[in-house]
Amino acid sequence: MRGLELVFFAILLVLATLQVAISHGEQPLSRIAVHNTRLRLSENADIRASPSILGLKGQNSEWVTLEYASPNPSNDDWIGVFSPADFSASTCNPDEGSKQSPPFLCTAPIKYQYANYSSPGYRKEGKGSLRLQLINQRSDFSFVLFSGGLANVVAVSNKVAFTNPNAPVYPRLAQGKMWNEMTVTWTSGYGINEAEPFVEWGRKDGDLMRSPAGTLTFNRNSMCGAPARTVGWRDPGFIHTSFLKELWPNSVYTYKLGHKLFNGTYVWSQVYQFRASPYPGQSSVQRVVIFGDMGKDEADGSNEYNNYQRGSLNTTKQLIEDLKNIDIVFHIGDICYANGYLSQWDQFTAQVEPIASTVPYMIASGNHERDWPGTGSFYGNSDSGGECGVLAETMFYVPAENRAKFWYSTDYGMFRFCIADTEHDWREGTEQYKFIEHCLASADRQKQPWLIFLAHRVLGYSSGTWYAEEGSFEEPMGRESLQKLWQKYKVDIAMYGHVHNYERTCPIYQNICTSKEKFYYKGTLNGTIHVVAGGGGASLADFTPINTTWSYFKDHDYGFVKLTAFDHSNLLFEYKKSRDGKVYDSFKISRDYRDILACTVDSCPSMTLAS
Repeated sequence: MRGLELVFFAILLVLATLQVAISHGEQPLSRIAVHNTRLRLSENADIRASPSILGLKGQNSEWVTLEYASPNPSNDDWIGVFSPADFSASTCNPDEGSKQSPPFLCTAPIKYQYANYSSPGYRKEGKGSLRLQLINQRSDFSFVLFSGGLANVVAVSNKVAFTNPNAPVYPRLAQGKMWNEMTVTWTSGYGINEAEPFVEWGRKDGDLMRSPAGTLTFNRNSMCGAPARTVGWRDPGFIHTSFLKELWPNSVYTYKLGHKLFNGTYVWSQVYQFRASPYPGQSSVQRVVIFGDMGKDEADGSNEYNNYQRGSLNTTKQLIEDLKNIDIVFHIGDICYANGYLSQWDQFTAQVEPIASTVPYMIASGNHERDWPGTGSFYGNSDSGGECGVLAETMFYVPAENRAKFWYSTDYGMFRFCIADTEHDWREGTEQYKFIEHCLASADRQKQPWLIFLAHRVLGYSSGTWYAEEGSFEEPMGRESLQKLWQKYKVDIAMYGHVHNYERTCPIYQNICTSKEKFYYKGTLNGTIHVVAGGGGASLADFTPINTTWSYFKDHDYGFVKLTAFDHSNLLFEYKKSRDGKVYDSFKISRDYRDILACTVDSCPSMTLAS
């Protein structure tokens, strides 16, 4: 506390102006800007946290109770959670080229809550209590009581820490580059100079083996700008990835994360399990969940501002409850909306751990992961908050040839998925365009009849307000280049995020519906069905009042899509709301292989009259 008394600082709540897409909302932590001012610790103010030691039974998440008092309480008093617990000017690392001296408080809080949130009598009595949920994030925590909302830090709590802050946490599964390969990525506080990371795994009730893991990290200089490079920076720890190979199709495997310390001792995670992917073309029931723009939310109600991602917990909850009926998940961009506040990536991976540790959790790149001026992104905005793709490319594995170019393909049984990166140029003649055509053209439709195109921004059709105002009903220059590929290679469904709602079109080509049927498609589609599934959790986006002939179903609510392939001839599409998990829109496709081969407009192979 003596050291803190020498530090003068404060936090000013501001409504910063961010360059973000309409309806994406404002990152709650961006309201907090750090400025130099006075620390005003009060002898009569106090804040205490208990328990001080967390994770005694191996938990990576635990609730903490705060008891606090202030001699001059107000409705603007709030509590910030800081980690590491020792915050001072000595930890500052000012951005290169900055002419200003570093602020005394160098990092934004991980989360915050108003002091009267669960204590309605706080304003009158000057006393309150609050329960907050903490996750293991490789460092200790302290809690700060701010008085009057703007300038007065009146109390700092005792430190709280997990028994092993370096423990391996939050495993994320992903498909490897081969169909019979599963990757496991996780986070820890152990560098390669402290321990050897590995995964111990094997078929359920079978022999176990160990596979080594590679280790990545990055530093502040890897960030492209503020806040990721300044007040949003937090040490990411170490991200490990192990490759589990030569898996038996559909077999159940168990695994646990391990670190062998150089003193000979081991640190282990709990035991997890997953089911290996089916062989490409294998006929079995295969269930796929797809959504975009989910983000994260706090179970304790903290960081609540602007309805930022209020649907996120409901979507997560529904997926967890139905996990036994899900085989693979695609989160198509705008992953956690950290927007340069790096602590939020830990919060997100903790939130999705029950899902991502059990089934492959495949991601796509969105504007809030990649975009930053002057860094090669197709759009020159600041939506990533200075992350410029580094966090997404490191925290999650995708089977791309170059993760800085976030496009890739993956096979799952009877499905072929082609995942585009809308934050890089996709137009004809580009490297990505060539990849997209190769991905679509190389699908063996006799074995993998269900061809799905995924991307973050809407390259097809959307009735979102800002697209309608532009007059394009799409991302500018979107379908102009790609629709001939979708048609030529007979893509069944193209799915997008970015617009925070749900919408489904007719089978369509060149703005014309190729079928008037809405719920049961038999035989050749003659076009591609386009779906916006951007209602994963972030603040909802409005529809234009303009009605179009191609829009068959709209929903201004949170939800996700589920595809179920029963066999090579029958596919079920379902849209479910996150609030209750019930189906609100659906259609079926029934066809034979000859229907895929059938000649349609702009997809007829060359023929000859020779016999």
